[in-house]
Amino acid sequence: MDSRIVSESISRRRLLAASGLGFGSLALAHLLHAGDLAAPKGVDAGARQTRSPHFPPKAKAVIMLVQNGGPSQMDLFDPKPGLAKRAGQTMTVETFQQGNSDKLMPSPLEFKRYGQCGVEMATILPHLGSVVDDFCLVRSMYSEHNNHTEGLVLLSTGKIFPGRPALGSWVSYGLGTENENLPAYIVLRDPEGYNTSGTLLWQNGWLPAMHRGTEVATQGTPVLNLQPPQPVPAELRRNQLDLLAKLNEEHRRQYPQESELEARIRNYELAARMQLAAGELLDLGKETAETKKLYGLEDPETAGYGTRCLMARRLVESGVRFVQVFPPVKPQNQPWDAHKDVKTENEAICKKCDLPSAALISDLKRRGLLDSTIVLWSGEFGRLPVSQNGKGRDHNRNAFSLILAGGGFKSGFVHGATDETGYRAAENRVSVQDLHATLLNQLGLDHTKLSFPYHGSDETLTDARVTSARVVKEILV
Repeated sequence: MDSRIVSESISRRRLLAASGLGFGSLALAHLLHAGDLAAPKGVDAGARQTRSPHFPPKAKAVIMLVQNGGPSQMDLFDPKPGLAKRAGQTMTVETFQQGNSDKLMPSPLEFKRYGQCGVEMATILPHLGSVVDDFCLVRSMYSEHNNHTEGLVLLSTGKIFPGRPALGSWVSYGLGTENENLPAYIVLRDPEGYNTSGTLLWQNGWLPAMHRGTEVATQGTPVLNLQPPQPVPAELRRNQLDLLAKLNEEHRRQYPQESELEARIRNYELAARMQLAAGELLDLGKETAETKKLYGLEDPETAGYGTRCLMARRLVESGVRFVQVFPPVKPQNQPWDAHKDVKTENEAICKKCDLPSAALISDLKRRGLLDSTIVLWSGEFGRLPVSQNGKGRDHNRNAFSLILAGGGFKSGFVHGATDETGYRAAENRVSVQDLHATLLNQLGLDHTKLSFPYHGSDETLTDARVTSARVVKEILV
């Protein structure tokens, strides 16, 4: 195909459709003629180049285990004897849904002390309890919204409004990746579907598009769309690619600030390298039987989530900066949302997530990776101390608990406290922006200096101009 006989009105989209090009055939250009798609000019290229942090880091990667739905702090991590003493008493709280009473409800779940540190947690978390000496439990978190989407967007981006870059995007922008064959920011979700808010939780916002989270399949072929739908003769493919490269370059000259085309070109090049690397990297068949058992891969109850946790370990082991792991979508897409019965609903999701979560921490530790990898286990908010529908609990933005392991965080340590009923964070309160500032700090990034110019302002993850976000030094080694 000679580019001289192609009408100037042909769009890149039409050309791709007409020629049958898939990601793989375009990516092949990088393998066969590495110089054809020129390096970008004037556009950030940090997604696949290691960049220097602001100061020496304690960690180089983050695995974010998103527990969406709102894990109940007083039923899992924050025992409240005061609830039992005051059971049935009236308390006015901020509710979200219908069906709430104003009567305090004690936890129907049992607690016990775990580890040498003696931290109390629910007995339905025996595996996380077994590694309690390896993580920091923060009991004084608070959020800004009682709805799932806003709470999750806040946890991911620092604000309740969609459209801002996710935490992983900032890490990608700030540090790049240590493996040129893989994106800096990878998302592992349940292959059965999306959790609440879906792709809103890994958007690049107004950062260059190459910093968006890349979904990797955890069943079948890890990276989709790498092969053309039908074979294309090599000579014809070469001509197509030459023409497409010229069209792309012309578009790039006309619109130098448009990052989407730049990201697409770079992603095609990356796809070529992923063809060679990703399949082997994510082949769990090479793991030992002992490791598979550790993550629960032989048990249908834990196999799905265990697979994602094990893949997360392999990815950070190979230089990926940020891996976001999502929980099961069945029986519902926000599995910690215990509105009907906090006992049975929490027992069900703990059976799926407890063992793999603990396995990830212990596996990283035994491989010498925990010191340089942060594991964050968190939902978007907590639950109320009063009953809903008799046995359930409604959303509570005023208090929740989370886990931080590795990466320079204290181990076997509890930070902060809620009030007598667990309704509100009361001592050493930690906001989501504080959490983000602290995570960036451990990666060697100053949250006030990691910025991007947007609409005349230097934007930051923590919106440092107007918030009082701080690094929570009390939880750091």
